[in-house]
Amino acid sequence: MKKLLPVWLLLLATFPALAQLKSETFITRYGNLNNAWYQISARKKATVAFLGGSITNMEGWRGKVDDYLTRTYPATAFTLLNAGIPSLGSLPHAFRLQQDVLDKGQVDLLLVEAAVNDKVNGTAATVQRRALEGIIRHTLTANPQMNIILMAFVDEDKMADYRAGKIPAEVALHEEMARRYQLPFVNLAKEVTTRIDAGEFSWKDDFKDLHPSPFGQEIYFHTIRQLLDSAFNRAAPRKMVAAKLPAATDPFNYVNGHYVDVHTADHLQGFTVAESWKPSDKVHTRPGFVDVPMLVSGTTEASFELPFTGRTVGVALLSGPDAGVIRYRIDNKPEQQMDTRTQWSRSLYLPWYLILGDELTTGTHTLKITTTPGSVCRIVHFLVNR
Repeated sequence: MKKLLPVWLLLLATFPALAQLKSETFITRYGNLNNAWYQISARKKATVAFLGGSITNMEGWRGKVDDYLTRTYPATAFTLLNAGIPSLGSLPHAFRLQQDVLDKGQVDLLLVEAAVNDKVNGTAATVQRRALEGIIRHTLTANPQMNIILMAFVDEDKMADYRAGKIPAEVALHEEMARRYQLPFVNLAKEVTTRIDAGEFSWKDDFKDLHPSPFGQEIYFHTIRQLLDSAFNRAAPRKMVAAKLPAATDPFNYVNGHYVDVHTADHLQGFTVAESWKPSDKVHTRPGFVDVPMLVSGTTEASFELPFTGRTVGVALLSGPDAGVIRYRIDNKPEQQMDTRTQWSRSLYLPWYLILGDELTTGTHTLKITTTPGSVCRIVHFLVNR
């Protein structure tokens, strides 16, 4: 089948100097995609899932990968799963993986991005490690034959780090996990920075934003396609090979992260379950976090308890204009408090994931949450890691 030249390659043809930097430079093959290629070439049936934030969810590189696969391998029946949700990074991914990806059926290839939102959301380094490692271990435990690609996208903070001679922390973690678990890694943060510094294009006029312009989306796609082309341009393997997991770098990683239904809360005082919550104002929401059951308080002090079994507990709540401080305790430990407001709360019911208890002893515990007067708490999911 004749392949159409992407915009990026047309640019290279117009400006030959731009071809000096190769996309291959920014791909590291710590592992292969042989199992996915076996499904595509031999079984003629494959499911590809995309787990990420708004850069994955928006029209751009993901849709181009979808088109590339279906056009290049027309004899294969592809199922393409968009599990991108704006604003979400590795912590939400670790706890929504089961519901949003694994419960959808067998997945053969999973592409994961979290580095931009992990930085933007200020996710703690320890939580990033436990979440990203948990995603990988959970995935390969559920299906040892699934192939995974880790990707690090670009933002201005990462560009500043590279220019200061530092590897951005989120990028370093993604590459460390790719190396340890033998996964392909695509460093688009470094590629975009290097190309801009080489004078190929500019951030302001061409790439424009961490949500890339069509031009920037083409760069992302071109490099991801380079990885896929090289992985699939070979004879099909005779069989699939199951991954063997090494020891975890953090024993408290979120390998068993999952959602717990808000209906399991008890001793409700001032909280009720809205079976299909939607805002009464015009403040924006995120897909998957509207018209769903939600545990909601009023503006007076309210409380509830959650019995759970696990080593980690948290909440996925909506941080909107009326969000405020919550108080919480686990078992008989001292009460703590946390401000659930964010810089975006005035204009968005933002899905905000908070770990309230970590490194707990194995077994059953009780979480109690109490709101402060004048604020509203809306909980969409409880987060538990066994």
